[in-house]
This record gives sequence, structure tokens and C-alpha cells, in this order.
Amino acid sequence: MKPSKNSSVTHSLIAMLRFLAWPIACGLLLAIVIVQYNQLAQLLRGNLVLTSKPENTATSFADIIARASPAVVSINATSVNVGSVERASPDQLNLYLEERASLGSGVIISADGYILTNLHVVDTLFDAFNAQVTLVDGRQTPATVIAWDEGSDLAVLHINMDGLTPISRGDDGELRVGDIVFAIGYPRNVGQSVSQGIVSAIRRGTDTAIERIQTDAAINPGNSGGALINAKGELVGLNSSILSESGNFEGIGFATPASLAVTALEEMVAQAIEGNAGYLGVITGEALGPRSSELFFGIDSVRGMLVESVDEGGAAMRAGILPGDVITRVQGTKVVDGGNIMAEVRNKKPGDTIEVEVYRNGQTLSLPTTLGFGQAIIIEP
Repeated sequence: MKPSKNSSVTHSLIAMLRFLAWPIACGLLLAIVIVQYNQLAQLLRGNLVLTSKPENTATSFADIIARASPAVVSINATSVNVGSVERASPDQLNLYLEERASLGSGVIISADGYILTNLHVVDTLFDAFNAQVTLVDGRQTPATVIAWDEGSDLAVLHINMDGLTPISRGDDGELRVGDIVFAIGYPRNVGQSVSQGIVSAIRRGTDTAIERIQTDAAINPGNSGGALINAKGELVGLNSSILSESGNFEGIGFATPASLAVTALEEMVAQAIEGNAGYLGVITGEALGPRSSELFFGIDSVRGMLVESVDEGGAAMRAGILPGDVITRVQGTKVVDGGNIMAEVRNKKPGDTIEVEVYRNGQTLSLPTTLGFGQAIIIEP
């Protein structure tokens, strides 16, 4: 029987499909491979982005340290204490004194020259204080210990100097364990240095107020009285002591909360001003008469007290009074003798400004003089 035309066409189509099946299958397989390759490449690229080394985003604290460091000073004190004891007879003891240098740190609290430190930095026998302050810019000046409190181990120094940078104060009540802090001071006479740590613990009193801050920021001998600042560069504590069997840093340091320390300073300063008369800081000779005036100045009309010396960094030096000047008037009152000067000055308080008139090189100068502190007084806790 002769095949039909339709059957022939069918066979032809089947043969064509068989011929094209392999290339089509290969093309599909190739397309799948290409798609999978692209997906794998995208995954690899994504993985490389995820695992690539991140950019260095570490924060530098240089700016906040730079803001706080001018307020932290070095304190060199001479400690006078009993060095040895000798029994000269059954009823007599001889005490031999010795001087010892004491190095510590302090914090400028106000532009008026008040510095807060630990009492043990400047403590000495017979209250024979002798201290010198060095700023981070290298300036040096004698310092007067105006008040102290043995109970809190705090002392207040006063310096006569312009251009001081007081520290910014933070809220120690906001401190939490784990907060970053920095200790700034002068350890072991190596110059100002900074150590970083965290708040390790916070000790609170019965009224929940902070009594002591514990930190692992390195505190070594010489750091006492220095600043403990937060990550904003603000004062949150005054470095005070370490817990150590060796006497060196072992990771446990303590600081007095700034709120407690500054409150104590304000109270001590107020009492020191109230308990002290103003201090001019000059040593004068005898009152000038006609003969001494003629001898020193070639004229017989100069009257007053000849200045022999002025205290370094004191009120007179700061006002511009010089050795060789003659103090002729104080607050408009003619100077007759040394007692005359003392009477006018003692009627004023530290921080008060008076007008001191001096004769110099044939001219009369009027010099505004801000009085300072003389001897320290004891502020009981």
C-alpha cells in the first residue's frame, strides 16, 4: 500500500526534530551554566565586599586631651619632716629634720589661679609648705597652699598668673561602669602624660552619692592630684591613690569624684579668703626722709617706703612693682611707714584690687594691684 503524503511529512518532522534536539539541549545546558556562573560571580563579589578589610574608623582622642591638658599642672613641693630621733639623755630627745622633694599633679579649677590637688602631695611637718607649679607650656611660679582638709585628703593652692586655662567640669553622676576615662598627670617626673582606661567600679555612699571612682587607667607616683577626665575632656575625678602591694600600678586606681572635690574647694576657698588678709608681697626698707631721699634720688622731696624686694609671682610683681620703687600712696593714703602700708593692705581680702602709687625714675605711677595670699590657714574637716 502506498504511503500517504501526510505520513511522509510526519516522518520528515520527526527526523528534523531528532537532528535539532542535540544542539538545543546543548544550548540550554550552556545557558544554565552561564546563568549559574553569573550568580556565582555575584556571590563571590558580595563575599569579597563582606570580608574585605574595613576602613580604619578608630577615633582619636587627641583633641579632647589637648583641651584638658593645659589645666593639669606639675607640683614640686619640699617636704620637711623628722628624719631621725636621737636620745641625748634619759629625759631629752633630739629631732633631726630632713627635706624631701615631693612630686605630684594638680588641676586648675578657675582662671583666678585656684588649683586642686591631694593634701599628701604638699603635706609636710609644721605646715612648712614650699611648692612650685609648672604648667604644660613650661611656665613656672611659686604656689601658696591656702587651705587643706585632712579628712578628704584635698588641698587648694593659689598662683598669681595670667593666661590660665581652667578645666571643664563634667557630671560624675552620669558615669557608668565601662565608660572610657583618661588619667592626666606627671608620673615619676617624666613630664605630662596620659593613660587610658575605663571606669572599673563606682563606690556609692548611703545616700547613693558617688564617694569613689575606681579605674584601670594607669596611676603611678606623681599622678596624685591629676585629672580623671571623660571622653568629652571634662573633669570627672581627681586621681588620688592606687591599691598595690608593690607600690606601683597594678590596675586598681581610685579617684575622688569631681563634684565632691570641687565643692570642697569652693568651701575651702571661701573660708581662706574670709580668714586671711590681703597680701602685697614686698619687703621695704625704712621710710624715706630728706637725707635718704637726697642720697637715693638726688632730691629731698621723695617720701614713702623704698621697695627692697618683691615676692616672685606675688601680687606686687604681677602689678609691676619693682625693687627700687618707692611706695608713696596706697588707696589714696600717703605712706608714712611700713605700718601705714600694712594697715591699708590688711583691711582688704585676697582677690581685692587696690591702687598702689609708686615713684620711679622721676615719675609717679598708679598701679592697680590685686592682692594675693600670705600664710596658709588650716581648714578643719
